[in-house]
Order: sequence, then structure tokens, then C-alpha cells
Amino acid sequence: QVQLVESGGGLVQPGGSLRLSCVASGSIFNVLFMGWYRQAPGKQRELVAIISPDATTTYGDSMKGRFTASIDNALNTVYLQMNNLKPEDTAVYYCNTHLGAMVGGRYDFWGQGTQVTISS
Repeated sequence: QVQLVESGGGLVQPGGSLRLSCVASGSIFNVLFMGWYRQAPGKQRELVAIISPDATTTYGDSMKGRFTASIDNALNTVYLQMNNLKPEDTAVYYCNTHLGAMVGGRYDFWGQGTQVTISS
């Protein structure tokens, strides 16, 4: 199996910054990409950013220019630097990894989520 552990969430004021980290462990083979999704109360889970091992990155539309994803392949860790945070960024942020081969019958694995709250 694959385990993902997020850290770095918290409460910040509008305009502030946070850096999220996600460490993957276990049967980490053939990673196609790692990334971040978020889910606000009453809303569907949405893409924040996904990044491949060669650092090719795709961002959700509302995050472009404010969020930066990065990856450390040696540490199996993905980061999300979030700047100029807005109240609408408040959500639970989930780490995801998508594998090219099944592990335990699954291609996708998720972390437990970390709360990000933007409020004055």
C-alpha cells in the first residue's frame, strides 16, 4: 500500500502564505504524478495542482500565479507553496498520488487532508 501524510495547514490572514508538504511512503513505484486537491464545505473536490516526477505541473484555474507546486523525488515529497491567500481558498487540502501500475488494486491514493483556513 501507499501512505500519504500531509502537513503545513493552518489559519492565516488574507494575503498571507502557507506551505503544505506531503510525504509518500510504502509501495511507491511508477508514480505518474503527485498533487493536491481541495474540498470546501458544500463543494466538490477540485484540482489545485498536479506535478509529474519531471516537474511538469498543471494548476487549477483559480490557483495560477498564486500557488506553486514542487516535488522532491528522492524524498517522495510534494510541496505546495500558497501565496496571496484568499478566504475562498479555505478548504481541506488533500494530497494525491496516481500510479502507473496498481498497488493493492488501486491506482490512486489519498492523504487524510489538512485544513487551511483563511480568515481575518
